[in-house]
Amino acid sequence: MAGDDHLIERKLGSEELLKGRLLHAFRDTVKLPDGSQATREYVVHPGAVMIIPMLDDGRLVMERQFRYPIGEVMIEFPAGKIDKGEDRLVCARRELLEETGYVARQWARATLMHPVISYSTELIEIWFARGLVQQKRSLDEGEFLEVINATPQQLMDWCRDGVVTDSKTLIGAMWLQNVLAGTWALNWQS
Repeated sequence: MAGDDHLIERKLGSEELLKGRLLHAFRDTVKLPDGSQATREYVVHPGAVMIIPMLDDGRLVMERQFRYPIGEVMIEFPAGKIDKGEDRLVCARRELLEETGYVARQWARATLMHPVISYSTELIEIWFARGLVQQKRSLDEGEFLEVINATPQQLMDWCRDGVVTDSKTLIGAMWLQNVLAGTWALNWQS
């Protein structure tokens, strides 16, 4: 925004800390708005998509998956990393089929979110999918997850009760609630 110079930090130098298969970590030296210097550590992430798949009977297609960093099985919407140069809708279609075995007749983009702005460049584009047709799923090697169905009310209860704590799924639940209430519209496409 115009007039934000009093907030903007300027990069003076950068040091690579880690280059992994998924994460790329850096430590930058920055000039602060008051002229002093500080360091900022952050992770460069290729981005991801999340899908809110809606069955014809109103139930949602969700997943249970063990997440190693926190050591728990989490309930979440299907999601996956965007491959380099991959269109985000193409990624959403690929991930929905790979993880759940469903293809969708209609898609609608909801929003873009940045789940951890304090230390990562990660973005997640959220898509809704409906008109689901069951096919055969093909999980990535080393990927283990269970596909479950939930009603929107079950999801809201899980969010309220702390069963669902994944940030992207919580944001997806907020979007779903507003879409179902008719307060937020989606632009569906085939």
